[in-house]
Formats: sequence, C-alpha cells, structure tokens
Amino acid sequence: MSGSELVPAARKHSDAAGEPITAQLPADAGPAASTGPSHDLSPADDEPLLRVAGLRAGFHGPDGITHTVLDGVALTISPGEIVGLIGETGSGKTTLGRAVVGLVRPTAGTIRFEGTQIQGLRGRHRRALRRRGRIQFIFQDPLRSLDPDQRVVDIVTEGLAIRRELDPAGRRQRAAEALVAVGLGPEFLDRLPGEISGGQRQRVAIARGIVTHPRLLICDEPVSALDAANRTHILRLLARLRDDQAIAMLIISHDLASMADVADRVAVLHNGRIVEEGPTARVFTAPEHSYTQLLLASSPLPAPGPGPERYGRDHGPAPALSEPGSTVTG
Repeated sequence: MSGSELVPAARKHSDAAGEPITAQLPADAGPAASTGPSHDLSPADDEPLLRVAGLRAGFHGPDGITHTVLDGVALTISPGEIVGLIGETGSGKTTLGRAVVGLVRPTAGTIRFEGTQIQGLRGRHRRALRRRGRIQFIFQDPLRSLDPDQRVVDIVTEGLAIRRELDPAGRRQRAAEALVAVGLGPEFLDRLPGEISGGQRQRVAIARGIVTHPRLLICDEPVSALDAANRTHILRLLARLRDDQAIAMLIISHDLASMADVADRVAVLHNGRIVEEGPTARVFTAPEHSYTQLLLASSPLPAPGPGPERYGRDHGPAPALSEPGSTVTG
C-alpha cells in the first residue's frame, strides 16, 4: 500500500474476473451515490469495524453480457480480528477485497467502515477517508505491485509524502520502524525491489501497508507466490502484527492450511456467495456445507489446534521472526 492512500498509485492489476483495474482512482468521480452515504467519518459504537451487506458486483464480458461476481455477500470484521476468506479461483474473493477499498464499484449493497457507509463517498469525503490510511491493501504479487525504479524508503513512505506528513527525515525514520516491525532492518531502505528476495519484497509490501497505522489490512493471497518456509514466516508475521498493533485483517486465500494457522474466523465463498462462516476450528473440524467439505477433503491440513491455538493473541505472541535490524533472507 502506498502510505496513506488506499492503494498504490498508477499501477494496473487484473480483477479475478479478468477485467483490468487501475489501482489509483481519480479523486473526484461524480456525484454521491443515490443511497446518500453518510459523510461523518466518526465510528459508531454499535458497529463492527467492517460491515458488508448485500453486496453485488460484476463485469461486462466481451459478449456484452454482465457477469455476476458477487451475489449478495454479507461479511463483518471486528477490531483486531483476523478473518480468512476462502474459495477457489474465480469465486469472487479478490473482487470483494477490492470493492472494500474502492477498486471495484458494487452494483448493490453497502460497505460500512467504522460505522460509516464508504462505498458511495465522492470528492473531498473520499479523499479524506483515503488520506487517513485506515484501510490498506496488500496485493498478491509484490514484484508487480512495487515500483522497480523506487527505493524501498520511497515505496514505503509514498503516501506519507503525498499528504505531506513529516519531513523527509521523519518519513525515513517511520519507514525504518515499519521495516523493523516486519522483520527487516534499516539497511533495506535504499535498496530496489530487484535487489531483494521474494519474501523480503512481500515484507516491504506489508511495511507499506502498516506505515500509516491502519485499523484494517486486506491481504490478497499474501503467501501464494512464496515457498513453504517463507509462507510460514509471513503468516507468523501477520499474526504478530495483529497482536502488537491491533490491526484487523481480511486474508484472502485458497489455501485452507494457511488459514488454519492464523484466522480467528473463516468465510467460505463459492460462486459469489458466502456459503459457510464461523470460528476456524469449528468450520475445519465440522464443516456444514458440501462445498466446504469438498475443500477440506482436497486440502491437507495441519494437526488439530488451528488458528489462535498456534500463535493467536489468546495463546501468547507469535514466535519472533528476527532481532530488530537484522537481515531476513526470506
């Protein structure tokens, strides 16, 4: 994530349905939605951190037909909670995450964050939300989402620079702190993405996401491009960040085993609909829906004791990844 912005600037990615999306939306995109979103950005006491209700979204195919990707999705995330969103390729997982940050415009439904309806915000109200940096998105492929010509310090602090927060020295210090938090050190500040490993690039992407101290981090397949060893390190890192910084997370994945390690709760998405949702241990040990049962039958899972029983907040902190300032090779 690019500092205080919701998404990196001027970089293109493909939606799960195949339609290209430009990551940086224009600041003004027309009048507010007809639903009349609230512009009060203060949280409501009786609301979860994120509430998605009745969300529908789709895309226009080359045949001129509108294809539905999300069909009435409902999902909530509480402060400090890790929710795993599981489903096969094309089920709509990435589309849901991108709809939350404004990269996909829903055709129906509501998205509320900190008690405020956000999917219809326009103009200065949307700019105010984005510049607060309270929601951040981590893309699946760090090699494509990190500018190859930017130094790590500039990648991590780009959003801070855009909103003119801190002077250059202060931003560099903030970047160094974020790198230490993700298991890297200040020696990475002046390196280019091509000069570091895949695991290190993913850590830089996470550092970019946490530098604004967000309340919600959306991680799109954060370990799918990594080998098994680095996958474990990144998952432990996410669990530790939740504990240390009280960041809620939506982790998008098709890998059930990884969700067993970190998620407090999982939601299973199939054909654009949530077909099962509940505590990780319950869903994985006693799945109710036939699709969840099929996923579990086709995916090897670790020994019993998933999620918070491994390194969640209720059972002690995650294992340390490195000493502050040390170099992590993965």
